[in-house]
Amino acid sequence: MTDRLISLRSVEKYYESYHALRGISLDIRSGEFFSLLGPSGCGKTTLLRAIAGFETLSSGELLIDGTDMVGVPANRRPTNMVFQSYAIFPHLSVAENVGFGLRRTSQTQAERMRAVCAALEMVGLEGFGGRAAHAISGGQRQRVALARALILEPKVLLLDEPLSALDKKMREQMQAELRRLQRQVGITFILVTHDQEEALIMSDRIAIMFDGEIAQVDPPATLYHRPASRRVAEFVGMMNFLPAEIKAQDDQGATVDVAGLGQVKLSDDQIIGNGPGAEIGVRPETMSLLSGEAPPDGSRVMSGKVDDRAYYGDMSFYQVAIEGTDQTLTVSMKNVMGGELLNPGAPASVAWDPRALLLFRA
Repeated sequence: MTDRLISLRSVEKYYESYHALRGISLDIRSGEFFSLLGPSGCGKTTLLRAIAGFETLSSGELLIDGTDMVGVPANRRPTNMVFQSYAIFPHLSVAENVGFGLRRTSQTQAERMRAVCAALEMVGLEGFGGRAAHAISGGQRQRVALARALILEPKVLLLDEPLSALDKKMREQMQAELRRLQRQVGITFILVTHDQEEALIMSDRIAIMFDGEIAQVDPPATLYHRPASRRVAEFVGMMNFLPAEIKAQDDQGATVDVAGLGQVKLSDDQIIGNGPGAEIGVRPETMSLLSGEAPPDGSRVMSGKVDDRAYYGDMSFYQVAIEGTDQTLTVSMKNVMGGELLNPGAPASVAWDPRALLLFRA
């Protein structure tokens, strides 16, 4: 999966004086599940619509499968799009919705029906063809929209926040279903989402966008464990930040004095950026609350007090006040049968590993 299917070079998009896309350069591979992730207004939907042909570029280059797409209308591009609203025709049946795009092809009626049945089976809706589109659930409408897009056999399927209208349980089911479907059909999926968890679960690679620019493109694990900036680290998942002072630095790493943690030695690959500022980041799950047991090998222990606790069933998130800083640390712990839950005000021993720290220099 190394061949480029989509290439964007120096793409700019203006809406009068508003600069929506700023110098976007990006390659998306054939057969990968790629996500555009970022907060509202960052330009991710504009970029998706530009790939689809619904937005014209102000400048730059866009190639799909080696062909220049600038000036090519949406209906002549090898793409199809599933919209946030699904755009299902309520007066048509499920089968009529799915087969709508085949009406202008040279296929016979029998060939179209076979294609519709195959598409419905692909998304788990076999036997639903005769149902009225307005009489099916939200999750089923989403599957109809997918079948309608895939029946035309595009090279790229574009997904504009297609799961945002679903409840949590259905959303989780459809995340797994979309991933399974992408692997089954083997075409490139490009998903727009503002949900970090959704992007991490589903994607081969993710592009993080802020203010019309791409901040980082990497596989999910790299984005999470080695973010390219503090802003990416703060946006993807949860991270604690503590002020720090660099005491010494060379090609091997740095010695840093961290508020609440003391002095630590960090390797070079734990240092991100080269600016004058210094701040330490540490993920909540890399720390643990001790209940009399020995800390993990290589860990240090600090004393604190539980300030607050949020219970999520399988996990609890503790806010722990520690000495040496006014900030509290978020520590996440898996809830186990018979395990102790600490209440606000309880003393806490927090184990942490210097290898889990990241030094952000900006």
